Amino acid sequence: MEFRISLRRENRNLENPTMPISAAGIMEFLGLGGGKSAAGVTVNAKTALGVPAVWSAVNFMAGTMAGLPVQVFKKTAKGREKVKNSLFDILHDVPNPGCSSFQWRKHLFEGVFTSGRGLSFIERNSAGLVVNLWPLDPRKVQIKRKAGVQTYVYKEGSKTTVYQANEIIDIPFMLEQDMATSISPLTRCKDAIGLAIAATEYGSKAFAKGGLPAMSLQSDFTTGTGVSRAAEDVSKAIEDVNKKGGNVLTMPMGAALNPLGFKPDEMQLVEMQRFSIEQIARIYSIPPVFLQDLTHGTFSNTEQQDLQFVKHTLKRWIEQFEQELNLKLFGRQSSFDKQQFYVEMNVDGLLRGDFKTRMDGIVKAIQGGLITPNEGRELLNRAAMAGGDELMMQGATVPLKFQLDQGEQNA
Repeated sequence: MEFRISLRRENRNLENPTMPISAAGIMEFLGLGGGKSAAGVTVNAKTALGVPAVWSAVNFMAGTMAGLPVQVFKKTAKGREKVKNSLFDILHDVPNPGCSSFQWRKHLFEGVFTSGRGLSFIERNSAGLVVNLWPLDPRKVQIKRKAGVQTYVYKEGSKTTVYQANEIIDIPFMLEQDMATSISPLTRCKDAIGLAIAATEYGSKAFAKGGLPAMSLQSDFTTGTGVSRAAEDVSKAIEDVNKKGGNVLTMPMGAALNPLGFKPDEMQLVEMQRFSIEQIARIYSIPPVFLQDLTHGTFSNTEQQDLQFVKHTLKRWIEQFEQELNLKLFGRQSSFDKQQFYVEMNVDGLLRGDFKTRMDGIVKAIQGGLITPNEGRELLNRAAMAGGDELMMQGATVPLKFQLDQGEQNA
């Protein structure tokens, strides 16, 4: 019987011999693309989501984008009209047999706000019509850009697939100068997030030790063996007190404990954690009230921050998502094409929780002749009524000339 041993050469780095130079995380391991923060903790999507403020920000932003209704419109000679076809069903209800539209969009934007990119493959049939939208793992995609043409190389196991740009829905958080590499908010702001992680870990360890900080043991022992035994005895005594819930600590004669460093209140641990919430809110351009920080919140400024979020933060993500869908689903159509289709998200869905504001807006739109009563009922998911397709106008609002003419006729 003959045995053969196959030897394969593989280059490995000096810092960690078990990690090959070709590994995907080598840049983060060396501190060039993320990884360790200045606080000494590792920052990635998994550890960052352990910070409640990051968890809240990602879920809030992704959930908001997933909850907005998606509508398909067609431009006509009279303006536009809603289209309810197979593409509407895919975007609004079921992108693929495995998930709903809410799940698909939430997963897409969770990738945007963590890894810095959300990707989905557009499956078309032989006629070129969209039949499914499949989520892709950004960690398995390599994006190449040559002569302005961008391709997506997707590796899953031993299979490699190359997608063209018009086959991929690509939502990056931010792009590098090469217009291909995405920037992750977590790795780029790793020091601010690492500070929040370190503060949480410090508080957890402090309470695990009964709230006692690190101590220095001062005693009359002169030999190293005696000092070591005394330190072990004190450590065991502290552990026993914590386990039994007691409040009396036995100490060797002639020994004293002095705290090292600062106490949590002197370190302003609570204030630092609150400041970390504000830093994370700045990363995602979210008002702190949406991260459950009402330290400076009042009734008036909270309402204004709600408007600020819709106008300045949510608006740009909606426009980016809409333009990406319109480009990849319909292509570069001519603006003179009267049959041009486009996708638009309905921000009115944000008012579903505010019944009074929603009803007042619909009533004013009907009385002002902006929408018909049946269009208002459609916004409320109610059936159309007979005679409700005519535009209405408040009878007391008439031109001034009409009042003068009517007065002369009455005279």
